Amino acid sequence: MTFKVHQTAIVDDGAQIGDGSRVWHFVHVCGGARIGKNVSMGQNVFIGNKVTIGDNCKIQNNVSVYDNVHLEEGVFCGPSMVFTNVYNPRSLIERKDEYRDTLVKKGATLGANCTIVCGVTIGAYSFVGAGAVINKDVPDYALVVGVPGKQIGWMSEFGEQLDLPVKGEGETRCQHTGAVYRLTNGALAKVDA
Repeated sequence: MTFKVHQTAIVDDGAQIGDGSRVWHFVHVCGGARIGKNVSMGQNVFIGNKVTIGDNCKIQNNVSVYDNVHLEEGVFCGPSMVFTNVYNPRSLIERKDEYRDTLVKKGATLGANCTIVCGVTIGAYSFVGAGAVINKDVPDYALVVGVPGKQIGWMSEFGEQLDLPVKGEGETRCQHTGAVYRLTNGALAKVDA
């Protein structure tokens, strides 16, 4: 098995792309990029040199994944969402040695047109709503919306909001999979039923 590259795409020498991945129209993958298996890169996507992308990620149209952004397995990047890598950019001041790392953990969803300010960690299976601006770490399974981003709930691994308070304690079951989730001390975890 190999990966597919549309004739309008540019994949620089040295880029590593896993089996089953798809590089669509007008994509540019820089030579230092490390991309896993079964990754879909939609139209007009840019992937920088110092980027790692795990297996089974979906990067929708018009997303630029800049240097120092790292996506674990199964991350969804919605259309036209934005990553940054310099916290205080100026056109007249070179700040390439000030790039901040951004980590998006396994299974997270980044909604259309959201902005992820560099230097944060987006928790596993969290869900960032469309148009949100994230300027601080997002906990695992958190549902975050708004400008600036504010947690309003919790999400299951299936991608549905759970019937739990944002703060406090509680336990609930995902209606779709039957998985049990427990909220303890402000952190949510999936537990064995």
